[in-house]
Order: sequence, then structure tokens, then C-alpha cells
Amino acid sequence: MITVQLREDFIKLGQALKASGMAQSGVDAKYAVQDGLVKVNGQVETQRGKKLVSGDVVEFDGETILIK
Repeated sequence: MITVQLREDFIKLGQALKASGMAQSGVDAKYAVQDGLVKVNGQVETQRGKKLVSGDVVEFDGETILIK
């Protein structure tokens, strides 16, 4: 499991994918989310700008990201 530490109250989904190293660029993150390949808290998420807060769990490409 990869942990992404919040610097503010939230982080956007696309930014979290980049910060964790699971997406190499914003474009990669955008297409992964648009294609329905990313889950947030067990639900498919198609909004790249979805605000994630502490405790949220993101799943993508067999990996898990915990937002802290």
C-alpha cells in the first residue's frame, strides 16, 4: 500500500495518482480515471477532480493508495 500525505484539507484524484507514482503524468491520470480504471472507496470514480480526504482509499492497476 502506498500512502499519500495531505498537505492541505484534500487532494484531487489526478494529483494523488501522480503523487503516488501510479501515473507518470496528468494525462495518464486523466485517461485512467475517464476509462473507469480507478476506484475510490470501492466505487468506480470517473471524475479526475474528485476531492480526496484523509482516510480515502484509491485502487488502480492492482495497487492501493491510502490518503492520510
